[in-house]
Amino acid sequence: YPNLPTEVVNALNELGQNRLRDVARYAEELAEHKEREARLKDESPEGEIEERSDDLPDDVPTKATITVKEINNNRYYYWQWREGDKIKSKYKGPVNPD
Repeated sequence: YPNLPTEVVNALNELGQNRLRDVARYAEELAEHKEREARLKDESPEGEIEERSDDLPDDVPTKATITVKEINNNRYYYWQWREGDKIKSKYKGPVNPD
């Protein structure tokens, strides 16, 4: 992967398979989060505060976005937001309630 810095490749080569899977999941979630942040920045005028959605639980911040995760060939909605360096998620419900 010529686009990756050498120090990243070297660090990844030192990891075991389980840790590499953790890194892959984290990297995918981080990329999704950054894509959502970029979309929200492009869609919302500077300083505009979004109204709290009626279905947003009390323990989920207003900055949360909805993401879809596929688990065992089923798709689910999750609220997702960042707290410091961590990405937090909370289950919302199935994409297809059937």
